[in-house]
Amino acid sequence: MSARSHGHPDHGFLHPVPSEITPREVYAGRRQWLRQLAAGTGGAVLASWAARDALAQAASSPAGRPGKLAALPGARSAVPGAMTMDKPTAYADASTYNNYYEFGTDKADPARNAGKLQTRPWTVAIEGEVKKPGVLDLESLLKLAPMEERLYRLRCVEGWSMVIPWVGFSLAELIRKVEPTGNAKYVEFVTLADPKQMPMVGSRVLDWPYVEGLRMDEAMHPLAMLAFGMYGEVLPNQNGAPVRLVVPWKYGFKSAKSIVKIRFTDKQPGTAWNKAAQQEYGFFSNVNPEVDHPRWSQATERRIGEDGLFAKKRPTPMFNGYGPQVASLYAGMDLRKFF
Repeated sequence: MSARSHGHPDHGFLHPVPSEITPREVYAGRRQWLRQLAAGTGGAVLASWAARDALAQAASSPAGRPGKLAALPGARSAVPGAMTMDKPTAYADASTYNNYYEFGTDKADPARNAGKLQTRPWTVAIEGEVKKPGVLDLESLLKLAPMEERLYRLRCVEGWSMVIPWVGFSLAELIRKVEPTGNAKYVEFVTLADPKQMPMVGSRVLDWPYVEGLRMDEAMHPLAMLAFGMYGEVLPNQNGAPVRLVVPWKYGFKSAKSIVKIRFTDKQPGTAWNKAAQQEYGFFSNVNPEVDHPRWSQATERRIGEDGLFAKKRPTPMFNGYGPQVASLYAGMDLRKFF
C-alpha cells in the first residue's frame, strides 16, 4: 500500500465522527505483556478498566488553563493543520491518563510517581552530524523561537486518543540553528533515564534510556514540534516535562518525553519499542487504520473523556488526519512494509 492523503477544505485537516472505545482485552493484553517483561514472570492483575475510566471521566473539567503550574502562553499557530476543530480533552484526563513507563506501566503511575522529577536545571545536548554541536539549557531553548499553541490530536497505538493544546514551536527551528551536515539523515532523541527519580528505569520493560528517532524530512516538517507546555502552562512532569517531542501523525510513543540529547546521524536509530518488539512497532509508526497491530485493529479508536464504555468507536483517519500535510513524505513507500 502506498501513502495516501484524504483531503478536507479546512487546511486539509480531517474531522472525526462521534464516539467509540477500545476493547478492554486490547489494552489489558499489552499491559499484561509489559508487566510480565518487568517481573520476568506472570504480571500482576490489572485494575478494572471500567472503574478507572469512570473515575477519570468524573474528574474531567472543560479544557482551558487549569491554574496548576506556571503559565506558558503561546500565540495561535498559523501552521496548516496545527489547529484541529476537535474538542480538547479535559486537563484532568490528559494529565492523569498517561503512558510514561519510566514511572510505571499503569495509566495512573506517571501522575502518581513523577512528582519529584527535577526539571530545573535542565540541559539538552546537541550531537552528531551538525556544524554547531553543544549543550543548550532550558532557558536558551525557551527563547529559541516564539511560543505557539497548537491543538493536536494524539492517537495511542493502544487504540485510544486525546486532543491536546500544546505550547512550543516547530522542531525545525532548532534544527536550522544547529546546521546539520549533509551526512545527517536521521534525528535521534534520547530521554532521561535516572533510576533515582524514575522507579522503572533498570527494569526489563524496555531498553533504557528510551530512544526515539525521525527521518530528517520528518523532523523538518513544520507539524513536528518541540513542546514545553500544554493548556497554557508548563508541562506536568508526567506529560514529559520540561521538553518533549510531539509528532501528531504518528502513534504517541514516537513523541519522546523529557529529552536530554538530540543526535544527528547518518544511520537509522534503534528505537525503544522497535527494539522491544520489532514485529509490532515499526520505526515509522505512522497512524494507519489499514495496518493492524498484530494483536488488535487500528481501524478505530475511542476518545478519552468523551466516549463511554459502550459507545461506538470512531474511525481512525490515515496519518491521524494529517494526510494532506504529511502524505507526500511517504510517496511511493509501501506502508505495510515500512509501518
